Amino acid sequence: MEGSGDPTPSVDRRPPERSKAPSKIFWGLLAVALLFSIVGISVVGFLGWKDNQAKPHLQVVRLTFKNPQGSPMNQSAVTDRTRNTVTYWVTSRNQTSVVLFDSKHNLVCYKAAGERSCFLRKMDIHDFENIRSILNMSEPKDEAILLQNNRTRFYREFLGILGSRKVNYELVGEAVQMLCDQLPIYWVKKSEGSARQRLIYLCIDICFPNNICVSVCFYYLPD
Repeated sequence: MEGSGDPTPSVDRRPPERSKAPSKIFWGLLAVALLFSIVGISVVGFLGWKDNQAKPHLQVVRLTFKNPQGSPMNQSAVTDRTRNTVTYWVTSRNQTSVVLFDSKHNLVCYKAAGERSCFLRKMDIHDFENIRSILNMSEPKDEAILLQNNRTRFYREFLGILGSRKVNYELVGEAVQMLCDQLPIYWVKKSEGSARQRLIYLCIDICFPNNICVSVCFYYLPD
């Protein structure tokens, strides 16, 4: 029949376009991977910085000297510049006492060998002068210092223990809290005169790099 044929209009048959979906997925995954990489590097860097900030900048100074009686003595002083503290470890007769100078909170804390308590007082100008020679040391490394007896000045301090004045832990810094570790802390105050010597029940000898040695002696004050 004339005019017969395929009724469907002819359409140009072009080759199908290649899908862009795989390309979009690839770039999306790449962007997500880069984002997570940046976040991961930032977190690791921050944690590393925080860890370095948390690590104390410690320095150990070892002092060797002879006491007024001529017996050899050894002491170790550990400085922590992040906390502005100097901690003395004083060993005598196989017993170790600890003296902490906390310049940030202006406190000196004593933890005597064999004692079940700590003693606390405010720092004075002489304390700052004595520990400045250690805090100002430039290199954070172990150093040994030999004190010459002909140049060393020896002093004695008398500290009266105020047994009725217990220190609140909330009023002291972290360094004192860690040293005393829940032991009771009592205030002490300096006193004058050798008349108190008969009341002394313990002494701690402390020497500093500036050739100053102090024998700190404790006694109880009446309540």
